[in-house]
Amino acid sequence: MQLKHIGRVVAVCAAAALALGATAGANAAVPSSGHTAATAKVHIHKFVMPRRGTAKPHAAASNLIYGGGPVEHNPKVYLVFWGSQWDSDANGVQSYLTNFFSGVGTGSDNWSTIMSQYADNSGSGPAFGGSVLGGTWVDNGSAAPGNASQNDISNEADNGAAHFGVSGPDADVFVVSPSGTSPDGFPNTGFCAWHSWNGNVAFTNMPYVLDAGSSCGANSVRNQLDGFSIVGGHEYAEAVTDPEPSSGWVASDGEENGDLCAWMNLTALNLPTGSFAIQPTWSNAVGGCATSG
Repeated sequence: MQLKHIGRVVAVCAAAALALGATAGANAAVPSSGHTAATAKVHIHKFVMPRRGTAKPHAAASNLIYGGGPVEHNPKVYLVFWGSQWDSDANGVQSYLTNFFSGVGTGSDNWSTIMSQYADNSGSGPAFGGSVLGGTWVDNGSAAPGNASQNDISNEADNGAAHFGVSGPDADVFVVSPSGTSPDGFPNTGFCAWHSWNGNVAFTNMPYVLDAGSSCGANSVRNQLDGFSIVGGHEYAEAVTDPEPSSGWVASDGEENGDLCAWMNLTALNLPTGSFAIQPTWSNAVGGCATSG
């Protein structure tokens, strides 16, 4: 995951992004947690993940190191389908993502439990006692912008948080953009998705990854929608262990749990709501990538 910096003025902000399309080997050192006084100018830390087939092998595996910040104790994902464009959904993306996160966290999900090992200063780690899906909302009052900025995406995450009445690191708001849009430059800037923190809520920029085809996971395991669960699952796993990047669990080279296993050994996770393509995630307990734990 390559580290890039984008200036921004926010209150108590630490942020990170995951993206598919840059060189994995050129990673910066883990930055500080990014916590600052309110209204101070800080930098958003964008971690860039390579497209499938372009990643360089890791020279050596590296366990995750705790940075002193929070983890998600009771992870919840809130899906915001952004824009009136979602009134038409011929490919069934809304249903696919809703079913995926409805099944994640249930007793059939032994993939999320890998993250349970990563505790924070409270002494507690993530716990999974049922579906992690907190809710879905189609925000169709107007069309999503064709070229949403990072600030636009953050603002929509806040709109979603207000709609659901949530805040804080346990709530991960997925801002899912419709087909034909380019949130934060997707797909021309090379990423598939990223996750961040804006001082109010953890959030994920989830573009319409099918627009990028196989480079963002389409038809990797089961069907053309595979990328939504591979990429979405990647971002979810990273937010669980590092919701206020990079103050949680991060490797010494700056990569998060999903990055260390990106595009490796893709498989299907069988849940009560269906079978979904996923990638492994890093487990310190086994010193490698795992799909169960």
